[in-house]
Amino acid sequence: MPRDRSALSRRGVLLAGLAAPFIGARSAQARERVTFVLNWTAAADHCPYFLAKAQGWYEQAGLDVTIEAGRGSGASAQRIAAGTAQLGIADMPTALLARSRGGNLAAVMTVYANSPQTFYWLRSNGISGPRDFPGRSIGNPPGDAARVMWPVFARRVRIEPNSVRFVNIAPPAKIPSLKNKIIDITTDFWNEHDLKLREFGPDLGFQRWSEIGLNTYGNSIIANGDVLAKQPEMVKAFVQVSQRAFAATVADPEPALRALFAAVSGLDDWTQRRQWERVQELMRDPTTTSVALGAFDATRMKADYDLIQSQFEGAQPFDLEKAYTNAFLDTGIKMKTA
Repeated sequence: MPRDRSALSRRGVLLAGLAAPFIGARSAQARERVTFVLNWTAAADHCPYFLAKAQGWYEQAGLDVTIEAGRGSGASAQRIAAGTAQLGIADMPTALLARSRGGNLAAVMTVYANSPQTFYWLRSNGISGPRDFPGRSIGNPPGDAARVMWPVFARRVRIEPNSVRFVNIAPPAKIPSLKNKIIDITTDFWNEHDLKLREFGPDLGFQRWSEIGLNTYGNSIIANGDVLAKQPEMVKAFVQVSQRAFAATVADPEPALRALFAAVSGLDDWTQRRQWERVQELMRDPTTTSVALGAFDATRMKADYDLIQSQFEGAQPFDLEKAYTNAFLDTGIKMKTA
């Protein structure tokens, strides 16, 4: 079918307009090398970063960005704190926990203003809700943020944290393992919901953490503390390019999805498109729509901090104001309202 040339033209104008602020002095300088580690393997929630690379926006801002797959928020937080990656993505409570244990990192932009964490099970396996979890197995990777934060969830639903057995499985094995009853329960992000619904239909049971009062910040861009102190202009450039890439993808996801598919093999078109629809739901809250796309709210961050301090043994107090910042965000870029 012939493509709509007027639509393509409008799309090109939009992308060029979003890139314009980054075409200037820094593009002529030697580009700074940046290693950016994802929380997991690349999927629709990461497509704005691939858009920014494909369009040359990071380069135009003076950055040579390498995007690396991650192995869970716990693992990416460790890498960032250790300085083997300057920037990356981690679930916010996991990053705060790492900070409380001496991790040298801070958050510079939130992506998920709402918690994506969700538990999944099959109703036919005799589970109707979290109170049926004791004695069951939960399958997920060792570095999964849901495993790190499991004690918080367990106490919220009034079950013992040690009443379940964790099974180590890779992310692609979650659905097959649940289907074949190798595990009883698995964890995943809400943006992956449609894939499971298509696979299991009405037999699918699930519990979103946000629906039981655990609506912590989710995936956020995290920076190494030394990098933040010594290379603030680099961090600012990365954050603002990423902000604009997310705004462009909200306005029109097609170029970003194409950039993702070109860079990462084996992704299902149907799944990734539905993922992106739910990603936008997770990005939207009163702060991201009124202050800036990616902005943290101080009251909510204090609640997340208090949660970590009260629920984890050995969590040491720290100055919360040094653990996150909105200073690098472009306040002219706001998340689109629903």
